[in-house]
Amino acid sequence: MKLISAVIKPFKLNDVRQALSEIGVQGMTVTETKGFGRQKGHTELYRGAEYVIDFLPKIKIELAIDDDQVDAVIESITKSAGMGKIGDGKIFVTELEQIIRIRTDETGSDAI
Repeated sequence: MKLISAVIKPFKLNDVRQALSEIGVQGMTVTETKGFGRQKGHTELYRGAEYVIDFLPKIKIELAIDDDQVDAVIESITKSAGMGKIGDGKIFVTELEQIIRIRTDETGSDAI
């Protein structure tokens, strides 16, 4: 089992959600967050004053999936969130040792 965490641009969330639904992903956790990478933020003008915006709004998606779905999920996220520009985001894949569904005490793949 794997935990896939993807950090994407906020306006790409619906595209990613739809692409993941099409390949059978049933659930995800979405968090509004802020951050920067190579973009290093940008400047904005407000009432004549210039402000440096270091942390840009992002969306973090987390999915617990079976090992056999990893490649399909990564491909779906990459195609639906990518625009070929700096700031498109990142995908992190980590190993999950155990998953437990609280309501039924199911564990492992049954709990996904």
